[in-house]
Amino acid sequence: MASRGGYGFGGYTLTPWVKRLLIANAVLFLITEVFHLPVKQWLEFQPIEIFYRPWTVVTYMFVHGGFWHVFVNMLVLFFFGPPLEERWGSRGFIKYYLICGIGGAIFSFIFAFHSAVVGASAAVYGVMLAFAMNWPDVPIYIWGIFPVKAKYLVMVLAAFALFSAYSNSQDGVAHFAHLGGFAVGFLYLKLDFRGNATFTKLKRMISRPRLTVVSGGPTVMTRPAEKTRRVDTRVYDDVDKVLDKISTQGMASLTEEERKLLEDVSNKYRQN
Repeated sequence: MASRGGYGFGGYTLTPWVKRLLIANAVLFLITEVFHLPVKQWLEFQPIEIFYRPWTVVTYMFVHGGFWHVFVNMLVLFFFGPPLEERWGSRGFIKYYLICGIGGAIFSFIFAFHSAVVGASAAVYGVMLAFAMNWPDVPIYIWGIFPVKAKYLVMVLAAFALFSAYSNSQDGVAHFAHLGGFAVGFLYLKLDFRGNATFTKLKRMISRPRLTVVSGGPTVMTRPAEKTRRVDTRVYDDVDKVLDKISTQGMASLTEEERKLLEDVSNKYRQN
């Protein structure tokens, strides 16, 4: 599974938190599956023991059931994670990643109470969902050959996880955890906990008056010159429409032109 020329953001960059997650998962795989050190039972999520080992709602994401389990999860994270971290920032990305993983633990607690859960799949499924919501038409090449748009790939994976979960599949895969990653990630993005605060702040920056400090006198509030005000008002009106769209439809609904407008305005007012 790979994306060829689909991002449209220049060359590939391995972002900070994606790199840390790859390293952490690789190290714990060596510790638990290669050197067989007895720590896995303290890290895996056992819903029935959640009150005795509450930390496992996070640590289970970093241990896996075998080579292919960790390899596929990290491969997906390697391709889909960096564009999101570049767009959201490192803090926003890792917050979303962990929330999706915890969502997988919650679904396992509710629907698969007696099953142990390991792996980053819930968090990774959330990452794939976010990628598809931000770049729905980017072609993803299955086995490097067959192009599938990101939005359709995620739909198929979600449908498969739902079918497998409710068909009592005995394949040893934590399908409810996958569903939890999808569901919590979708809810998080639609409610837009990540985006609204940023653009509300931007809106305040655009509309607030300028401060001018007069030496030896009082601090006074001034407005820009009339020409600048007309330009700012026009830009503000455009931005206001975009912000209204975000509040009603979410970040994923924005076009590339609307995203560029917000980025340009944000950069302009950050410099002023």
